[in-house]
Amino acid sequence: MEKYSQTSSLPHHLEIHWFSIINSCVTVLLLTGFLATILMRVLKNDFVKYAHDEETAEDQEETGWKYIHGDVFRFPKNKSLLAACLGSGTQLFTLTVFIFILALVGVFYPYNRGALFTALVIIYALTSGIAGYAATSFYCQLEGTNWVRNLLLTGCLFCGPLFLTFCFLNTVAIVYSATAALPFGTIVVIVLIWTLVTSPLLVLGGIAGKNSKIEFQAPCRTTKYPREIPELPWYRQAIPQMIMAGFLPFSAIYIELYYIFASVWGHRIYTIYSILFIVFIILIIVTAFITVALTYFQLAAEDHEWWWRSFLCGGSTGLFVYGYCWYYYYARSDMSGFMQTSFFFGYMACICYGFFLMLGMVGFRAALLFVRHIYRSIKCE
Repeated sequence: MEKYSQTSSLPHHLEIHWFSIINSCVTVLLLTGFLATILMRVLKNDFVKYAHDEETAEDQEETGWKYIHGDVFRFPKNKSLLAACLGSGTQLFTLTVFIFILALVGVFYPYNRGALFTALVIIYALTSGIAGYAATSFYCQLEGTNWVRNLLLTGCLFCGPLFLTFCFLNTVAIVYSATAALPFGTIVVIVLIWTLVTSPLLVLGGIAGKNSKIEFQAPCRTTKYPREIPELPWYRQAIPQMIMAGFLPFSAIYIELYYIFASVWGHRIYTIYSILFIVFIILIIVTAFITVALTYFQLAAEDHEWWWRSFLCGGSTGLFVYGYCWYYYYARSDMSGFMQTSFFFGYMACICYGFFLMLGMVGFRAALLFVRHIYRSIKCE
């Protein structure tokens, strides 16, 4: 183990890692500082202006984000799907944190690939209660009635695509009679874990979430009829905003991605988990910040449909990582043939989808806290 650690912490390797981290940190600090100062100043001016407006003229037409206070907490369309996405995202976030704790304690050896996969399966099964609780409690807060369907959706949202991809790729591996094919016994064990551990915990979490009876805290009353959203320029639409939101967090993790890809899909060995953990924390902070900033600009443009937008903007880094997969496959790796290609793109699609759900949850939670905070600070009639 020491031999492996020494090779991956040779001066030139470590230098690249530390350079990437310092680079990320500086970029991130500059940008978050920049965003924070802008938002603080703009919000301060907004608060002063709104307070002044209230004192001077009561009948003045309101503008900006205060203008839509009656619509900003109107529950979104497809709230069951949103709640399920948040539940799965929360579970994947917990899973990632636990994996990092195990890695930092020193559970994973480089030559024992199986330990990581076993840990992933077991921790995913044990944390499914969190997904059930998070999804159902949020769904019930949004005054949803059909919580059983919501729970089923939460259970299948990540596992469904993963299972289908796994079936297809395992069939490919069997056809090519490759060692990557999982034996029948292992598949049976995984299915048993899913039926005997994951599903019951998901249901228990769902029941606990349904009975938690948490009220949705909206500082402003929602009006009866939704206000019309004004015509917005093209760069304020969902897709340009997602591209803006995904680029920054992706640039923070870009260099580490190369090392991770080289160790998962190549022959490199990766043992510097502490650096990876720092990068993960940076990623979470940047995602939260950029989503909050974009949510503010969206509300300032009097567009009150921020629920799904904040989730999509948060998760868009996952799409960037998938874009990086194409670059890595064609420019950096020497993979070829149908089996290698399908394995690489199939499993990376599942990982990036998990990333999308996890970071979407982070973005949405940050935006929700922010929106509650700013509307609590002004008097809404």
